Order: sequence, then C-alpha cells, then structure tokens
Amino acid sequence: MSNRTNKSDNVFASRNFRLVFLGALVSELGALLYSFAVSFYILEISGNNAFLQGLYLALCGVAMLLSTPVGGVLGDRFNKAKIMYVCDFIKGGFIILATALMLLLKEPGAHIAILFVLGIIGNAVSGIFGPAAGSLFPHIVREDQLQQANSYFTMKNSFENILGVILAGVLYAALPIYTLFFLVGACFVASGISEMLIRYEHHPSEEQLTLKLAVHDMADGLRYLKTKKAILALLGSILFINFFFVPVSGNFLPFFIKTDLAQAPSYLLDNMLTPELWSSVFSMFFGISSLLGAAVLSARPQEEKTGLKTGLRLIATAAVMIALTVGYWLLVERGRSLNGFLILICVVFLAIGVLISLINIPITTVMMRVVEKDKLSKVTSIVNIGSHGMIPIASVLAGLVLELLGSTTLLAVCSLGFTVTAVLLLFNRNIKEL
Repeated sequence: MSNRTNKSDNVFASRNFRLVFLGALVSELGALLYSFAVSFYILEISGNNAFLQGLYLALCGVAMLLSTPVGGVLGDRFNKAKIMYVCDFIKGGFIILATALMLLLKEPGAHIAILFVLGIIGNAVSGIFGPAAGSLFPHIVREDQLQQANSYFTMKNSFENILGVILAGVLYAALPIYTLFFLVGACFVASGISEMLIRYEHHPSEEQLTLKLAVHDMADGLRYLKTKKAILALLGSILFINFFFVPVSGNFLPFFIKTDLAQAPSYLLDNMLTPELWSSVFSMFFGISSLLGAAVLSARPQEEKTGLKTGLRLIATAAVMIALTVGYWLLVERGRSLNGFLILICVVFLAIGVLISLINIPITTVMMRVVEKDKLSKVTSIVNIGSHGMIPIASVLAGLVLELLGSTTLLAVCSLGFTVTAVLLLFNRNIKEL
C-alpha cells in the first residue's frame, strides 16, 4: 500500500519517506567522507599532482555518464527501492574490499590504482542508483508535498555539509585512511538495510527486458524530451553551468588548500585549524546557508512557474563567482592578504549555498510534476547525463590549467563561462514555461 494516501500536511508522516530520508542520510554521509578523503589522499601520495586528481575525477565522471542511461531504463521498469538498496550494498561491499587490498599493498602507486578502479566502479553504480532515487518521490508522497520533500532533502544535505565535512576533516586527520574507508563502506551497507523496508505500489512490466528494448526505452525518453522545449533549454544550460562550476569546488579548492594555504608560513586560526579543516569550514558555511534556503522553501507553497526566477538567481551566482576570482587575484596571487581571501571564501559559500537551494529545489519539483511518472526515471537519467556530461572533460582541463597557468586563470575562465551561460538561459523564451 502506498503512503501517498496519508493526508497529513507533513511529508514525514509517510513511513516510506522516513525510510528514504534515513537511508540517504547515512549513505550520503559516507559518500561525503569518502570524497573528502580521496581528494586529499590522492594529492598527498602523488606530491600534489593536480592533473592526476583531475584525471581521477574525469574517469569517475565518465563511468557515471555511461551507466546513467541504463539506470533510467531500469528505474522505469523495476522496483526503484530494490534498485537503490542493491546499489548501496554493492558500493559498500566494494569499498570494504578495496580497503582490505590497500592494507595488503602499501605502495602509493598501488593505492592510486585501487582508488581509480574503485572510483570507476562506485560511480558506475551511482549512475544506476541516481535515476531510481530521483524518480521515487512522486510514488511515495502527494504531489502537493513534492517541494516540501525536496526541501527536506536539501536541508539534510546542508546538515551533512555543516557537520559531516567537519567530521570528515577531523577523521581524516585523526584516523588511518583504512579505518575511514571501512566506516564509509559500513554507511552504504546500513543505508541499503533501510531501503529494503520501503514499500510502494509497483507494477512490473510484462515485457522481458532485452538490449533492443532497452535501446528503444532510451530513445523513447529522448523523443519525449523533444516535446518539452523548456526542459531541453534548461538541460543544455545545466550542462555548461556544471562544466564551468565544478572545477571551482573539485579542482581549485583542494589545490588552493594543498598549495597556497598549506605552504604559507602562517594563516588565520592556524593554531586551531589544519589546512584540510579549513575545507570543512567552507563547506560548513555552504551548509548553513543552503539549510536556511531550503527551510524557507519547505514552509512555502509550490510555485507554478520558476524558470525566470531561476535565470535571475543564476546571474546572481555568476556575480559571486566573479567576486571570488577577483578576490583570489588581489588577495592571494598579488600577496595582499591570504587571511582576507579565507574570509572571502566563507562569504562566497554563504551566498552560493542560499542561491543553490533557491535554484535546485523549485526546478526539481517542477520536473517531478510535469514529467509523466512512467517516463520520469528515463528523463531523470537524461538530465543527469546532461548535468554530468562535460564534467570529466572539465576536470581534466581544469587540472591542466592549474598545472600550467595557475589558479587565477582557471577561476577567470570558469567565471566568464558561467556568466555567459546564465545570461543566455535568462533570455531564452522557452525557460519561462517552467
């Protein structure tokens, strides 16, 4: 029996939602710990090789990109909750196995190879997991609760950014890397156990899934999207927005912390915070502000149209990125004030956290409302491909730019590209339909 018949105004009255929320809280905390640790560990054992770090991010992105269409097909044909818990069990098991191998093979080269293989497998599984998880809400909560459900999930993510990244920084400094990875594997297994208890009305397809049928399903999703020009416009913009935004957090910040900050003779609060813990501070500010943005939306009624507001909020985000670029050039590259730049990053993350919540939650809610339920997993997979499609290329290119031209050039290119994309989306007449 579906919990969507429950008439309570609060989405937490749904048992299924509580189980999804709990499972996501545990698994995403594990994923956060893992991504934090891997980013710094690869730099640590490779001598701050930014290109190698970028290559790792690129290969992980390609793996997710290739498996996501498969996830879209499976998500519309099979029980979404079952797909989710099987994926979490697989990820947890592989992380525990890889950690055991790292204990046996001590050489840095072996550890890098293991992490690359694990990253590829884990992200391939995540590509299958994503469309099922992203299309589950319309099956377990009422339509008028979708914005509230998405807001609570954003608040959960923000809570993890506030406390989880601080915890990650502390654990990374205090525990052997093997112990930390074992904890991550256990998080995914615990999440899978929670997801096993989810129940909703699922009507399995009578057709046996074949390769030909799978290809037809993927094409059906593309044909459906062609009738939704506003979603296509948004999808194209998201592709380039991620291309120019992801290198800032994925490449620039770890490189800045391992070079400019770690190699400085002194910096703000150096008697209390290691360079890695400053990364946790940045994430904490992002989490606090995105939590506030999500809390506001969770108490507001769903909006019918969000496209124009999304364009304006992206323009505001572009302005914040430009401020970050100018700040790095003046305060760090020209040597005026490293401490001033640390404060500026905190302010930037406060602003971006609010803006991201105000952009992502309404758009996700609109997608869940306007797309037919039997096509939502496929459309979600296509959106995921669009949003992640150029990230691998961006990660590699960002690593090369950091190695050859430095951080200011990377930030300037990313800010310019993000701004142009945001302006084009704002003036796209189709986006006003969303």
